Amino acid sequence: MDNKKYIAALSCGHFATDINSGSLPAMLPFFVSEYGMSYTDVAGLMFASSFLSSLIQPLFGLMADRGSRQYFMGAGILLAAIPMALTGVFSSYWAIFACVTAMGIGSAVFHPEAARNIHALAGRDQAKALSIFSMGGNGGFGLGPLLAVALVSAFGMKGTIFYGIFGLLTAAAVFSCCPGIMRAGATMERRDEKAGGRSHDRGKNDWKAFSKLFLVIVFRSSAITALTGFLPLYCISVLGASKAAGSATVSVLSITGIAATLAGGYLADRRGCVRTLRMSCALLVPCMAVLAFSGSFIALCAVLVPLSFAMHMAYSPIVVLGQSYLARNVGFASGVTLGISFSIGGVAAPSIGAFGDAFGLGAVMALVFVLAALCAAATWLLPSREQRP
Repeated sequence: MDNKKYIAALSCGHFATDINSGSLPAMLPFFVSEYGMSYTDVAGLMFASSFLSSLIQPLFGLMADRGSRQYFMGAGILLAAIPMALTGVFSSYWAIFACVTAMGIGSAVFHPEAARNIHALAGRDQAKALSIFSMGGNGGFGLGPLLAVALVSAFGMKGTIFYGIFGLLTAAAVFSCCPGIMRAGATMERRDEKAGGRSHDRGKNDWKAFSKLFLVIVFRSSAITALTGFLPLYCISVLGASKAAGSATVSVLSITGIAATLAGGYLADRRGCVRTLRMSCALLVPCMAVLAFSGSFIALCAVLVPLSFAMHMAYSPIVVLGQSYLARNVGFASGVTLGISFSIGGVAAPSIGAFGDAFGLGAVMALVFVLAALCAAATWLLPSREQRP
């Protein structure tokens, strides 16, 4: 695969963007203890990080489709990192709410343009390149909670300033790579045109197929958001695990997910994106069934690794399929598949939380199982014949 250094640079930018969103859940207990926020307040912050981002991310994708906007990538990193740095400086709820909202907007700015450039750089190894890019995001979500706890424990709430410093350095590195990324992407597209590659399908949008893929995204994102949000509490309150063991389950899912994402990209390039997506979503169903109905923490631990693969192997195939279905609007497709696959679950979180308050954590896990089954069923609505993006 050509252009490895540029793909790696964008993966680092992805890490620097998503580590902020990944750190937010770990910061919520500190907001409660240090600033006296209520549980309703912190739920509002989680909603703020996702809602506006979900709405505007496709709009930035459309802007990316209308012309190269390389500066979106560095600007997105900065807009995600600096507000996160300020959450430990301000003590006002609404100031922090504004910071968290801006952080979500930064993520929305970064993802579509970065994914569009990965598409241009990847040549015929689309899923492999997306999996490398996605590893940065998964790493950010996985290491974010550990970093947040370490910073606040060592330096107090103002330890969050580190996010701003790290974001500035990473954004500067990505800005410096932008001219080379633009040249390399243009060269790769000309090469593919001569070889009869991606340009053959350019200009064809299959909105019907994309709408079916969006249905898969909605079910999958809602299931995974509910799982990761409530799994530690479920382990502690229902299965009788310790607080450390319950919290460790999410870390295992995130860290294992780095390798799972890469494996999904390799498999999709060799076996096809639709087949890989169906396989991963099908695996999700029995894993969720063990979580929801076994009543055993040991059984839950036994399926954590296969569950992680089921969750994360689908990531690259979903993005590549979206780009192939909307070959004329790769940026818009990237904004929907790459960003909304995370943020739409956050929008659904308050409703799932209300369901948990009404019926209990066991019912939430049963709901997750139902969502996983619907996701697996929805993959069979996708066209079996794939086109090369």
